[in-house]
Formats: sequence, C-alpha cells, structure tokens
Amino acid sequence: MRHRVSGRQFGRDSSHRAAMFRSMITSFFEHEKIETTTMKAKELRPMVEKLISKAREKNIHHLREVLKVVRNKDVAFHLFDSIAPRFVSRPGGYTRIIKTRRRIGDGAEMAVLELVELGESLASKKTPTPAVQTKKEEKK
Repeated sequence: MRHRVSGRQFGRDSSHRAAMFRSMITSFFEHEKIETTTMKAKELRPMVEKLISKAREKNIHHLREVLKVVRNKDVAFHLFDSIAPRFVSRPGGYTRIIKTRRRIGDGAEMAVLELVELGESLASKKTPTPAVQTKKEEKK
C-alpha cells in the first residue's frame, strides 16, 4: 500500500526522476521560465520555490545546498545574484503556472512555469503603441 507516499512517478525510477527534475530546475533558473506538462510543472513548483527561499539568504551553506540540485555554477550564481534579490520582500509564491495548450503528439496538457516578477516586469515594459494616423487626419 502507498500510505503517505507523495509525488508523481512519471513512469520513471527514482534516479531518473531526480535527474529529470535537476535538469528542469537548472533550465528554469537559466531562462526564468520553462514550458512543460502541467503535472511536471506542479511537481517542479515546490522544489523551485524552496531553492529561491534558500537563495534569499546568501551564505555558503545555502549555496552548497543549491549546488546539489543546480549542477551549473553560473546558473546557481545567477539565482543568488539576480533572481533571489527580487523576492526579498515577498513571503512566498515566487512562481506561477499558466496552462497553454495540448501537445500535438499525445495530447498532454502543457503549461508554462514562470517567475511572478517576470510576468509583472514584462507587463510594465510594454508601452502603448502610438496611434496610426489615417489619411483624413493628416489632411486636417
């Protein structure tokens, strides 16, 4: 019986699943968003948020714990230097899952896992497009 056993298996053994999530986490912090299936995004979200919480407090112990998961040092330093400082005043909820489409091959639900600040900063950067003048307005 599977009493109190949490987490989805995704048809993989534990070492393959762990390697898959390490790779996805590294890609997520490198690009600050990732498109994957909805179920993988739901499993990935708590892992990502715990790493961001560790990176908010900058010390060598937390860096070593992050480097156990994020195998690329440049990406880990990117997490500590540019991603975590954006969330210092935020108590949690650093990511959002946006459902996008169904995958063509197998019909799996796809979703984008992104940082909350990324969406807000992109929305604020959008400037209204200038109104295009018509021929009638130019003649006046």
